[in-house]
Amino acid sequence: MDDLDRRLIALLRHDARLPVASLAADLGVSRATVKARIDRLTETGVIQGFTIRLRSHEAGGRVRAIMMIEVEGHRAETVVRRLQGFPEVRALHTTNGRWDVVAELETDTLEAFDRLLSTVRLLDGIAGSETSILLSSRKG
Repeated sequence: MDDLDRRLIALLRHDARLPVASLAADLGVSRATVKARIDRLTETGVIQGFTIRLRSHEAGGRVRAIMMIEVEGHRAETVVRRLQGFPEVRALHTTNGRWDVVAELETDTLEAFDRLLSTVRLLDGIAGSETSILLSSRKG
């Protein structure tokens, strides 16, 4: 991946619906070059998909949070597999440092969020956790 690819990805992150002609003009290259780059980045898995972002009121006021999880011993894979079964768990990340797993959570209500936290905290293999509700998003 070179500088042109990185600049193209930055434009697509800002607005994935930009026409190829607009991308080409912004990057100072031909439309064919932009099309070829997008195709290559998609085929190689660098770009895995295109999505939309909703205004917060359009998202229905959902409760979103990040949960940092400490795993007992070598049970991270077991814990991750269990967490993948929860529809409220939007993404999972393994990490280093104090926390072993970071989970992105989303529920419809605070009551559902409370039930989710209680259930997750009781999973075998979880030694501890810390959860922060996301109040607002500034980028992405």
